[in-house]
Amino acid sequence: MEGSSISVGLDIGTTKIVAMIGRKNDYGKLEILGIGKSKSLGVHRGVVNNITQTIQSIQQAVQEAEVASGEKIEEVTVGIAGQHIRSLQHSDYITRANSDLVIDDDDIERLINQVHKLVMLPGEEIIHVLPQEYKIDGQAEIKEPIGMYGGRLEANFHVVVGQVSSIRNIGRCVKSAGLELEGITLEPLASANAVLSQEEKEAGVALIDIGGGTTDVAIFRDGIIRHTAVIPFGGNVITEDIKEGCSIIEKQAELLKIKFGSAWPGENKDNEIVSIPGLRGREPKEITLKNLSKIIHARVVEIIEQVYVEIKNYGHEEQKKKLIAGIVLTGGGSQLKHLKQLVEYITGMDTRIGYPNEHLAGDSDDDVTSPLFATAVGLVMDGLKRKEKRVAEKVATEIFESQQSSEIESEAPIPEPRKERKSFLDKLTERVKDFLDNAE
Repeated sequence: MEGSSISVGLDIGTTKIVAMIGRKNDYGKLEILGIGKSKSLGVHRGVVNNITQTIQSIQQAVQEAEVASGEKIEEVTVGIAGQHIRSLQHSDYITRANSDLVIDDDDIERLINQVHKLVMLPGEEIIHVLPQEYKIDGQAEIKEPIGMYGGRLEANFHVVVGQVSSIRNIGRCVKSAGLELEGITLEPLASANAVLSQEEKEAGVALIDIGGGTTDVAIFRDGIIRHTAVIPFGGNVITEDIKEGCSIIEKQAELLKIKFGSAWPGENKDNEIVSIPGLRGREPKEITLKNLSKIIHARVVEIIEQVYVEIKNYGHEEQKKKLIAGIVLTGGGSQLKHLKQLVEYITGMDTRIGYPNEHLAGDSDDDVTSPLFATAVGLVMDGLKRKEKRVAEKVATEIFESQQSSEIESEAPIPEPRKERKSFLDKLTERVKDFLDNAE
């Protein structure tokens, strides 16, 4: 099987690193061929802080995925998250030299490039510039300006900003693990693609991906991404609190959280007790489940309240911006018992747990459809989309060239193939690649 039709997503998380290999089946659904998972040791709050350990973890996950699928992994699509990601709204305009011509890709490219000249804080770079809606000569709420006449083209943009060094470090880890960087994607966007339906994105929805080190938020309305944020807390701080609160070691705290933890203390009876073996020759500890839930509850409330601040920042309370589809929770942290009820209680918004099965083939394994893998599935989809785009461009160019070379005197001129506008992330990927090649 030729390698071009498979794609590999690499999710470099704080708790785990996942390599996932997938391809499209005959029905256009995503088929996962293999998964590799390793413990992530060199990442803190979504940011690489130990290159060597991260490289080892990446290699381990990739090897496991190769064995599971029988495919060789050469290029990967990587997700970026981390506490350094922030987003802002910005509007900009250009004045067109010739308003007798219709607006085309080049005009939009010019407008987007202008946004890239925004002055950022030192060390920050613009990762995504996502147009929200356009205005032409003062006429507002235009979704697709291409093909229209006008002299002044304006747009509102959702601009996502991140730290250059963090992105380069991720590129470095991937390259040193012997892999090529195929693309870079913002993790909240990847998770959203894997978990949300088009209807939800239209109606208005907030996707909350609770990972180990960070909680990613992506808000959609009218099918367009409106707001993104990364909150520097996740499941790990809950484990940390249990460890401190119960004076036990981390491994035990994590198991307690997963097996017995609940976000709603009222659910536990007073007499439910778990006994935890003491360290070497010490007495076992007895912990009441009510106390465990109280510790978890306190921290989860804090995370949800921060998420709710982001939802309000987006403007959910305005009638026009209401998120009708409410909240979708995904990521490993979304598997906490009674979390859905607590989120509904705090925000008053409809909530569901999101499984990444929106685009997966029907016969996928249960473990693939776990919320744990939402980001990885989204990254695979993103990689496949990039490959399809490249193939389409190549075909269009070949047809164009072959038509030109055959000396058929036809009356109508052959239209040039339309070059796809490179998204900034593609450019960023190229820049990170160049930087790494020159830095060796």
